[in-house]
Amino acid sequence: MFRLTSPEFNDRGPMPRKYTCDGEDVSPPLQWSDAPKGTKSYALVCDDPDAPVMTWIHWVAYDIPGARTGLPEDMPRKDRLTDGTKQGRNSWLKVGYGGPCPPRGKPHRYFFRVYALGALLDLAPGADRKALMVAMEGLVLAKAEIVGTYGRAGS
Repeated sequence: MFRLTSPEFNDRGPMPRKYTCDGEDVSPPLQWSDAPKGTKSYALVCDDPDAPVMTWIHWVAYDIPGARTGLPEDMPRKDRLTDGTKQGRNSWLKVGYGGPCPPRGKPHRYFFRVYALGALLDLAPGADRKALMVAMEGLVLAKAEIVGTYGRAGS
């Protein structure tokens, strides 16, 4: 079964401050395993469905090479990386990862989803999640997710 994990937090567990706007705001390391045969690339989306107005997009990445088994901590905030990985725009309209930064109150959930794809995508760097989801239609071989939580005290 296709699995996604992080050495820095457990599924449904709290994310370290380092990966949030209250810390260094760097992307957490992610690892996946047991991708299906025929995987040519991966795509990643991180979002917060608990945001007050809409689902807030924190990270969009795609054309991650099929030979990869994860992403390192602190991915560069560039639209195209040397290995061919492309990154899209988050809800701040910036390229790359933007960490959790919820309003004070109840902790929010941050869904990291990785998709194993049967092809590279015909999608320019800087795309948003909506464009990514359209481009992936019919190409998803498997999906895995891990959920981190983060909250700020007070109301």
